[in-house]
Amino acid sequence: MRGRVIGWVVAIVVVVVLAALVPTPGLAQFRTWAGELGPWFAPAFFAAYATVTVAPIPRSTFTYSAAVLFPPSVAIPGSLVATGIAAAVAFEVVRRLGHERTAALRADPRIERVDARLRRRGWLSVGSMRLVPAVPFSVLNYAAALTSIRRRHFLPATVIGSAPGTVAAILLGNALAEGTGTAALWATVGFAAVGVAGMVLDVKMPVRRAR
Repeated sequence: MRGRVIGWVVAIVVVVVLAALVPTPGLAQFRTWAGELGPWFAPAFFAAYATVTVAPIPRSTFTYSAAVLFPPSVAIPGSLVATGIAAAVAFEVVRRLGHERTAALRADPRIERVDARLRRRGWLSVGSMRLVPAVPFSVLNYAAALTSIRRRHFLPATVIGSAPGTVAAILLGNALAEGTGTAALWATVGFAAVGVAGMVLDVKMPVRRAR
């Protein structure tokens, strides 16, 4: 047991020393490599983005990767299209498989009030939560599908609400790749504050009852 621990310690020390001595490619080098892979690489990357993030995989991983690999003119629209596709697929799958099975849960008076709010004004709730980076992308997709929010509210609110944070993240990643400032980080904080304010506003605004 003691020999195994010593072996792990030695291995970790060797890895750390090698990481310090062996030169690693910078962020700009990754973008150069991406360009050398040819025009097919960007569509393949964003197709993987849209496919993988249907599952509970952090979307930010792909967004920051896009910022490093591509210029903003490619990374921003590609990321937003992939985001919309992933959200729509996840929403549709969960709604078809789980919406009817959770009908009894939504019948509870306390949950019914929340569900009614989402059914009539879900775009504000979803759009506001998309502005807050701490709200997991996939979890919100699944949770929204189990409510009565309308599809025509969910998808536009997702894309529009995700846009500011996505743009800020890509500009931040691009700034790091080019060695410039990090003002986009403060923009992300500002968008999150707006999202929280939107959620508070949604809670305080009355919802008209259906006739």
